[in-house]
Amino acid sequence: MKKIFVLIGVFVLIFTVGFSARLNADYQSPIVSVVEAVSPAVVNIETTKRTATGISDPYFDDFFNRFFGGQIPQSERETQGLGTGFIFDKDGYILTNYHVVENATQINVGFSDGSKLPAVLIGGDSTLDIAVLKIETERELPIIELGNSSDIKIGEWAIAVGNPLGLEHTVTVGVVSAVNRRIAKPDGTGTYLDLIQTDAAINPGNSGGPLLNIHGEVIGINTAIVNTTFGVNLGFAIPINSVKSFTKSLIESGSFQQAYLGIYHQTVTEMLINAFGLKVEKGTYVADVIEGTAAYKSGLKPGDVIIKFNDTKIENSDNLGAAIRMYSPGDKIKLTINRFGEEIFLEVILGSREPETLVVIPVSYFGIAVREITEDDYNTQKISKNISGIVVEEIKPEAPSIGLSEGDIIAEVFVNGVKNDISNVEDWNNIASNVEKNSYVALIVYRDGIRFNAVFYY
Repeated sequence: MKKIFVLIGVFVLIFTVGFSARLNADYQSPIVSVVEAVSPAVVNIETTKRTATGISDPYFDDFFNRFFGGQIPQSERETQGLGTGFIFDKDGYILTNYHVVENATQINVGFSDGSKLPAVLIGGDSTLDIAVLKIETERELPIIELGNSSDIKIGEWAIAVGNPLGLEHTVTVGVVSAVNRRIAKPDGTGTYLDLIQTDAAINPGNSGGPLLNIHGEVIGINTAIVNTTFGVNLGFAIPINSVKSFTKSLIESGSFQQAYLGIYHQTVTEMLINAFGLKVEKGTYVADVIEGTAAYKSGLKPGDVIIKFNDTKIENSDNLGAAIRMYSPGDKIKLTINRFGEEIFLEVILGSREPETLVVIPVSYFGIAVREITEDDYNTQKISKNISGIVVEEIKPEAPSIGLSEGDIIAEVFVNGVKNDISNVEDWNNIASNVEKNSYVALIVYRDGIRFNAVFYY
């Protein structure tokens, strides 16, 4: 009997030991390898910005409305901002979102080892919401390889690394939920196009950080989230292919030369199909071709419908705009068009717009940043070429509330009753820099062919 109990005890011991052994003892998630490899190249971006604040007392509001045309005095205060970026070039170039460093007077970059370095803004584009920073250091810098966002598949792994709410090097994991998403920018200045949607958690502070595939390559730049009041696990990233030509042009030439096709176009709709007898269901309809441009030289004609840009299917106008952004001036591409039911292939050597002046912590007067006028501006604003002036590039928070919009053309400036014509940015800088405090300023502005006055007390 004793032997039986001993035997039972042995079996119980073997059974217990066998089932208490660690499952998958030698397994390591591939995500661990990705995080270990990329974390040193993910940086924390700290900014100092100056923002305008006004008097909020109703009595003072009424006073300035009555006697100063609503021009409430503004004061400035410093605010701190946080974001994420990543090193993509051993020479110290860092990618992030433009809105992370916009209006920054000071930028510092923090590393995973706790060290910090000052950074300078090389250039940025508010439409793309991309900025490139640079740091100077003797130490060898880690980098993250840029992947190919055109190859991503819905359902594949998506890994976000960033600094949400200042919690440095936070890792979240999900999948690519969708592609080609379009959402409004949170500040109301426009629309993000062609975004990658992911359910990897993205929070304030993640902006500018990398969205990675399982191979540790950057497929997107984390940019926006849906307000959690309306939904959760809805994050969006700018496809990395939309950024490559921008960074290449910026680093090599110091300016961003945007590829240009040279057409006016609109998304094919049921109304267009029925009105023009189109033989397609989707695409972008060529309303007009601008003479002398790449499209004109290739033989593209009004009435054509673009259905493919190289191997990218074009289902609407947004698709075409996103496709063009992936290329640089001088690149040769193939357009597939439908011309009254016939499929035609055209080779196009992309042209360029006027080189765009990139934002390098620009000097602005009255909170209004400006640029030179171009041929496109005359067409867009529908004004005579006899009118000279400069174009409003950006309106900063400290600018007076006088109804200006980006793209407006300023042709004249009156200061205390003295008229000054504006032919270029140099004229503007000379006049604006000499305006003394307590002056009355009037801008003669053109928008959509209409002339109006913008008046303020400086």
